[in-house]
Amino acid sequence: MVPEYTHPNGLMAPRLLDVVREKLRVRHYSLRTEQQYINWVRRFLRFHHHRHPREMGAAEVTAFLTHLAVDGGVSASTQNQALSALLFLYRQVLDVSLPWLDEVVRAKQPKHLPVVLTRREVAELLAQADGLYALQLQLLYGTGIRLMECMRLRVNDVDFERLEVLVRDGKGAKDRVTMLPQSVVEPLQAHLLRRRSIHEADLAAGMADVFLPDALAIKYPNAAKEWGWQYVFATTGYVQDPRSGAVRRHHQDEKLLQRAMKRAVNAAGIAKPATPHTLRHSFATHLLAAGYDIRTVQALLGHADVATTMIYTQVLNKGGRGVTSPLDGL
Repeated sequence: MVPEYTHPNGLMAPRLLDVVREKLRVRHYSLRTEQQYINWVRRFLRFHHHRHPREMGAAEVTAFLTHLAVDGGVSASTQNQALSALLFLYRQVLDVSLPWLDEVVRAKQPKHLPVVLTRREVAELLAQADGLYALQLQLLYGTGIRLMECMRLRVNDVDFERLEVLVRDGKGAKDRVTMLPQSVVEPLQAHLLRRRSIHEADLAAGMADVFLPDALAIKYPNAAKEWGWQYVFATTGYVQDPRSGAVRRHHQDEKLLQRAMKRAVNAAGIAKPATPHTLRHSFATHLLAAGYDIRTVQALLGHADVATTMIYTQVLNKGGRGVTSPLDGL
């Protein structure tokens, strides 16, 4: 049972997880982050037999993180995500600011080079995909956008005249612009024609409403039904919004594209552990190999620091740092 949250003034407040959820939404955390943080707080409380967080401190937080690493075998990034959720709980929900919060050590993340496909492998992969999935994989590789950025594309984010794609509220809550490949213009326009007919049917059925962020639906009451705000890649049926409970058409489930990617990788005989994100890595590496400036690639990817983009220069090196093996000189 989740303990009740007690405010410092002594009054009883809603259940703890409800308050965590409320604080996350006030700060505009994404739904996925909200779900993950709630899950970690729940697991932390369950691990310590539902003791109230105010009764626990650094020792209990460290014990939980150690349990995740030793018994759960989680990665360093997963362990750090759990720590971030607990720090949010103590600092933002319980208003606890104690020295031990800063003493909890984050797991050291190993530095791995990204998996990158060659141009030939990308071509073979795309040849194995078909239909809508082929178009989506082409967009991932051709624009460098992330998987969820592709799923959340709206009709008005695509500019066919300027050959641009506007990525709204990307990682770090930043907008950016990337190119629209000329080769996907025709299939994307054909897809939008089919999508437009579905939208018109939704309008006739009174089901054309779509989720709008940041209270735009209140500021512009009719925008939620307008064609420009519809998702490019929408669900085949109506689904329930997990936050508002509204039943409407949402963006496509990203797991469908992940599975399609895996099928295409296997069909192409590619041994690398490639995922949809691998196409983003390949996009950056191939642009650098073509001679484009690293700052340009940084802007297209939306990296805050050029050091993040620099990792692709290591992938470009042939062999070890571009050095030819002495064995080949014999």
